[in-house]
Amino acid sequence: MVNLVLNENMKIYRRLRTWILIGLMIAFVLFVNIMNWHFDGKSAQGKGWRTELQKEITQWNEVLKQPKLDKQTKKYYQQQIAINEYHLEQNIRSTEGTLWDGVNGSAGMMIVITIFTIIIVGDSVAGEFSSGTIKLLLIRPASRTKILVSKYISLLLFGILLLLTLFVVSVVINGILFGFGHMDLPLIKATAEGQVVESNMLLNLWKTYMLNSVSTVMYVSMAFMISSAFRSSAMAIGLSIVSLFAGNIVMQALQRFDWSKYLLFANTDLTQYLSGLPFQEGMTLSFSITVLIVYFTLFNLISWLIFTRRDVAS
Repeated sequence: MVNLVLNENMKIYRRLRTWILIGLMIAFVLFVNIMNWHFDGKSAQGKGWRTELQKEITQWNEVLKQPKLDKQTKKYYQQQIAINEYHLEQNIRSTEGTLWDGVNGSAGMMIVITIFTIIIVGDSVAGEFSSGTIKLLLIRPASRTKILVSKYISLLLFGILLLLTLFVVSVVINGILFGFGHMDLPLIKATAEGQVVESNMLLNLWKTYMLNSVSTVMYVSMAFMISSAFRSSAMAIGLSIVSLFAGNIVMQALQRFDWSKYLLFANTDLTQYLSGLPFQEGMTLSFSITVLIVYFTLFNLISWLIFTRRDVAS
């Protein structure tokens, strides 16, 4: 199995396209963080954080006076006010104007990792069939199951490489732009019950990255299934990316229906439980994990059934 995984990794990294995607990943992280520093972070460094927090509290209190404010939005602003007040009472500096502001913001670029990994995944199985190299794989003594699993593992490892690239480049560039001071700042956040607590900044950051990566794994599994079932790279990449972007739009339209919580797209964003604002009231982290396990098993079962049972045309 190890040799099969190494062989699949060799196929991935010997292609120019792979290195172009890694280079684009680095370029995106640099561009986004430099732009954020230029337009927001640079000015935030020179401002008094207490004054800024006080200003935000005043603005958010005005927002809460709006009569048509929905329940979730109201809860969000109440939590933000409580967090800012805690910062002021405990004399704990906010992350604005520090490297943590940029590093935490970079977690939102997980969608880029998902898209780039899907591009590699789309060609993983379908490309073997279209080029005819699948026959060279199947004449090996390894079973089709092992070949399929080795492909899947190598694709997940590529996603992990992009994740580490995102984190390392983000820390380095934000450290250069903002300085490496305030490394010991705690993260102040509100629990689902509305209680304000302190937590380790780095630990919470990795928790956010890991929860976001669950979404990547699900879309990778979807693309892998489509690639195996239809032997079409374009279909696997296209359908998966469309689902990635259209999923949230569809879920907003279906949110009022109770059954929508069982759909894949309502559960891929596990960071909703960090903010205490789930897709629907009553949804829990364990519920979403259970739903995701069902979809994960279904996607990979379909991939396995089709790949192991379909004949290869001569």
